[in-house]
This record gives sequence, C-alpha cells and structure tokens, in this order.
Amino acid sequence: MEKLLEESGLQLLNREFCQKVTQGFNRSSGRAGKPVIKWMEVYNWLQSRLQDFPKNEKRMSEIPKACPSNKTQESSQRPEGEKSPDLSELEFEARSSKDGAWYDVAMFLTHRFLRSGEAEARVRFVGFGAEEDEWVNIKQAVRVRSVPIEHSECQKLKVGDIVLCFQERRDQAIYYDAHIVEVQRRMHDIRGCRCLFLVRYEHDSTEEKVRLRRLCHRPAHRF
Repeated sequence: MEKLLEESGLQLLNREFCQKVTQGFNRSSGRAGKPVIKWMEVYNWLQSRLQDFPKNEKRMSEIPKACPSNKTQESSQRPEGEKSPDLSELEFEARSSKDGAWYDVAMFLTHRFLRSGEAEARVRFVGFGAEEDEWVNIKQAVRVRSVPIEHSECQKLKVGDIVLCFQERRDQAIYYDAHIVEVQRRMHDIRGCRCLFLVRYEHDSTEEKVRLRRLCHRPAHRF
C-alpha cells in the first residue's frame, strides 16, 4: 500500500478504488474474526499518508473530499429557478443499529410498515455485503448524505453547531453525530484550515479535539 500510494498519489483517492480495497481486506483469510474495515477508513488512511509526502503538498487542495460524495454537495448549490433533484438523484446515509454510526447507503432493498405505523427500510451499506444488511427506521435513521466542510467555511462554524464527525479509535474509525463545544482559531497554511474543534459525540457524550477535515455538514432534515 505504501509503495502504491507513493507511485500513484491522488489517483488512489477514489471512492471506487477504496471500496474495492476494503472488500478485499474484509474477505481476506488473515482478517478472520477481526473487526470489519469500512471504506472510509481506507480513504482516510490514504489521505493522511499522502499528506506525509512533501512532493504532494502543492496538490492537497485537489484531494477529493472524504465524507459523502460531492454529488450531494453539488446538488445543494443549484442555481435559483433550477428544479430540485428527485429522490433518484440523491444519495443517502443511514444509522446502523449495531454501533449507532452513520454509513453511506448503497441501495434500498425493500421496505415495510410496523404495527405502530412507522416505516422501515432494509438497506445495504457501501462497502459491505448482504450479511451486513439492516432494517432501519426511515424517519429516525435515514437522511440525505452529509457533505464535507470546506476550508473556506471554517469561520462559519461556531459553538453549538451540529456536525457529523469522523471518530478514530484503535479498533474502529467511523462517523458519529456530534456538536461543537469549543473552537480554537489558528492561522491557515498551505494545508488549509489548522483550527481545532472540541466536539462532544451525541452517542456517548465523550469529547475530542479534531481538525476540520474530520467534520461534515449534517443534513437539516431526515425523511
């Protein structure tokens, strides 16, 4: 991986490539019994390693964003008067009942209505097989995919803002809802925003200082 990264650089920061690598890791015999790797973990590892190569510093602004694909971001910036996209053009994320984290949805397989009248959808997550399919509450656990926060948007973030944060731990690296508790403004450099954001995760109330690259805009509504 190190050699491939050094030779190909930004060409590896491609969603399809990361998904294929992830599937290969998860299916390898050497990972039997170990935690499942998410494609975003592969992406973020490649992105962080790429930053260690001085020759690539000039190109850092060209790196595609880590959170949900740019398609959603582009649709949110449509000119006035242009029709809003239909649901077939949108991309979604769903919250897993297994760990409470949010994952990109590859497809909606089917749906059902509970006796309570609430609707659930069976989803397949990006980078995972059929064995990881889940039933999720459409109203509470499905929403339009979050988009990464640009370096230029740093000054807009303030205490109390709700975000989706990439939480990195020894045994996992996944996205959780959080809100900003404190902002430490710092001078930006060639790498972009260097500010620090103290966030509090909503699922367990733990706090952590993170950089902007680990934060995403959370959608204003669910379905």
